[in-house]
Amino acid sequence: MSRRTLFSIRSLAAAVGVAILSACSAPAISRDVNALPDPKLDAVAPAGHTEQVAVLAGGCFWGVDAVFKHVKGVKQVWSGYSGGNADTATYDRVSDGNTGHAESVKIVYDPAQVSYGQLLKVFFTVATDPTQLNRQGPDTGTQYRSAIFYGNDEQQRIATAYVAQLTAAKAFDDPIVTQVVPLKAFYPAEAYHQNYFRLNPNNPYIVINDAPKVAHLKQLFPQLYRAGETVVSVQLH
Repeated sequence: MSRRTLFSIRSLAAAVGVAILSACSAPAISRDVNALPDPKLDAVAPAGHTEQVAVLAGGCFWGVDAVFKHVKGVKQVWSGYSGGNADTATYDRVSDGNTGHAESVKIVYDPAQVSYGQLLKVFFTVATDPTQLNRQGPDTGTQYRSAIFYGNDEQQRIATAYVAQLTAAKAFDDPIVTQVVPLKAFYPAEAYHQNYFRLNPNNPYIVINDAPKVAHLKQLFPQLYRAGETVVSVQLH
């Protein structure tokens, strides 16, 4: 079931309760969630505080966005689109699944507080199921694929090495299908998609699919979890 279909039955779900909706919508991560090993290859923390950018795709951007907004050292997170062209970077067009875009998040973080490898560990542990091909939970299509859009050679090396490490360790029952591909561009999504988790906590989709991701972050990464959520301006740039 796609998120668009979920939107169309939202009023019905509100009337009959979240429990009925959950019977026809599997959580985005249905596997057992356990902390993964630290990356053997990671970036060296700089001496001072700086800003770096990571772009990740792991299904519906609402949940991935929410997870990283609760990670210490993360300064800003935007929902958006990567993989396609600027003229196709709109929600309606991306939802058709023919634009080459994936729903993605842009993460601005301080590498002195959280490393790129740690972000990937969080990503693979609680933000996405890397074994699901062109889908996450109830959402299907290439726009919901799992992908790491690396911005430089170092990010490529770390991401590729971590996927190989997890594969060798048989961290998942099924093969990892997460793409590791170069970042061409990131296009911010429409304003109503920004801060969606915080603004719509009772949305049945959020309750079923995304709230458990944040709960798993708190449980498995207490040293990285922060209760306060970073909030981004809808005046995107």
